[in-house]
Amino acid sequence: MIRAMDRRLVRGAPFVILIALLLDVGTAAQQPGVHPLSGRVYAQPMGVQGAPWLDRRERDREEETELAVRLLGLKKGWTVADVGAGSGYFTVRMAKAVGDQGVVYANDIQPGMLELLAQAVAKARVSNVKPVLGTPDDPRLPASSLDLILMVDVYHEFSQPQRMLQKMREALKPGGRLVLLEYRAEDPSVPIRPEHKMTKAQVKLEVEAEGFKQWRVYDDLPQQHLIVFTKP
Repeated sequence: MIRAMDRRLVRGAPFVILIALLLDVGTAAQQPGVHPLSGRVYAQPMGVQGAPWLDRRERDREEETELAVRLLGLKKGWTVADVGAGSGYFTVRMAKAVGDQGVVYANDIQPGMLELLAQAVAKARVSNVKPVLGTPDDPRLPASSLDLILMVDVYHEFSQPQRMLQKMREALKPGGRLVLLEYRAEDPSVPIRPEHKMTKAQVKLEVEAEGFKQWRVYDDLPQQHLIVFTKP
């Protein structure tokens, strides 16, 4: 819950401060872990109270989310997953892209986020979304069944990223794609706290170590890397 002082700051805060507050809302008070290969400090996950930031009106303009969806190359009939789906912003767009014959598994570890996601799915009138309550070390996705798994500004928050990547690798079909969108740590002008950004080198090092192969890196988006890996 945002304290009274925080609420006063939010009303008059510039964009960078507002983002910093929202990213801290509802996070657990615990010591962050560190990735054993890259030395990257794991960020604390956004709580349900920060969900309005995920659905802000200006998000498509700031992040060009429609372009991001097109770059995924989703095909009709695909079975895909949105891991760390939050309030369903990308889930709904993916559901429309794969069509009625496709399926989107919408994963999150917070029941409150899945409740918001269910509302978004109902509002969009899509019927091909399957919500999944995961755990910090298991997204609970069906084995060897997915064409693509998407993580949007989520991977950097995993407390057990190696275990999660192993489980997602098991869920992908041979040749399936794993896609990460992460705010660019190389760009200081991106108004996000440093622990919520990643470099291309960090992403490649950590993901390839768990049996994936980097396939393509897109630099088309204004604030984020879009990095595609495949399951050999």
